[in-house]
This record gives sequence, C-alpha cells and structure tokens, in this order.
Amino acid sequence: MRDQNDNVVAALTLQRFNALTTVIDPELLLQGYRLGVFPMAMEDDSIEWFSPDPRAILPLDDFHVPHALRRMLRKRVFETSIDDAFSEVIAACAKREDTWINHEIIKSYTRLHELGHAHSVEAWKEGKLAGGLYGVAVGGAFFGESMFHRVTDASKIALVALVDHLRAHKFVLLDTQWLTPHLQQFGGLEISRNHYLRLLRRAVELPRKFL
Repeated sequence: MRDQNDNVVAALTLQRFNALTTVIDPELLLQGYRLGVFPMAMEDDSIEWFSPDPRAILPLDDFHVPHALRRMLRKRVFETSIDDAFSEVIAACAKREDTWINHEIIKSYTRLHELGHAHSVEAWKEGKLAGGLYGVAVGGAFFGESMFHRVTDASKIALVALVDHLRAHKFVLLDTQWLTPHLQQFGGLEISRNHYLRLLRRAVELPRKFL
C-alpha cells in the first residue's frame, strides 16, 4: 500500500530536522510536495517519505457530487469555513486507532499553516465543528492530507467546499495520495506516478493563491 520512491526520496538530501523542537523544516516539506513525495509517521514515530505508484487524484473538472449529498447541500444543514480551526482539524484527524499523524507531524503542519501554506476546511453544525480536512497548497496544486467527521457527511461537505474553492481560484490539481472507496464516489481515480509527476510539474509552477 505504501510505496516509497527511493529515487525521489534520495533527492531530499536537505533533510533538516530541528532536534529541539522536532519540527520538519518547512522548506523541506514544500520541496517534498514539489517533487511528489510527502512524509508520514511510522509506528516508532520515525518519519518516512512516500510517493505512491499509482497515485490518486480527484479531477476538479469531473468532480462528482452524489445525489444524496446534493440534497444535503440544498438543506444547508452545515456551514463551512476555511482556516478557522486548523489546529482543531488536524488534532481531530490524528484521533484514530491507526494514524500516521503524530506530534511531530502536527507541529510541522501547524508551522506550515502559520506560514500560509497549509489550510483547513471546516464543516460546522449548530455552531460546533462537525468535520473537516486539511492539506497543503503549492502553486496550482492542493495536496489533501486527511479528513475527519463527527457528524455523518460532514467531511464530505468539507470536501465539496474545498473543490468549489479550488475551482474558484483556478487550481488544476487535487492530490489525494491513495484512492479509497470514499473518494471513488466523488470521481477519484488512480494514475501512474510518471503521469502524476507531469501534472505536478505544471501545477506547482502556476501563480495561484489559496486565499
């Protein structure tokens, strides 16, 4: 399932970790995304880099909203926001039995958020955080990292809000790393790593801003 690309990982020779704060260097993180790799925490809390083959994406032009979710959107059960609760979103994403989000990952992406590169989308119900997602924006690419829900369909609502936002800001690539049944219902698909890297090179060079 987790396929390491040793050639790409070897290019990340600038691995600069701050031993005192255990935060992955922000530029290292961004360079990793530009090269098509991303970090995950292992069971022993070590950090490894991954570049899946095949790679999963959600085509922005062919994003599919299931009929039941369309009805939910029309009812306006949830409200959505961007970057209103990044810390709470990433903490909620980490609260699961099998997680790759450890303390170092949380601190590292929180730092990226403070620098304006990592973002969250929140779904609220009756004033309470019901679900959300977070990821990283580089050029015209957005790299989805994780999502969670406390209320049924809340994470799906956040995903729809993200796609609407990316379309409005003329992003061209939404990377989801691996394909899951959850993402397949929205039109998610797998492409080869080589195809992905071609799309990635074009996307990250585009002059886009997430906000």
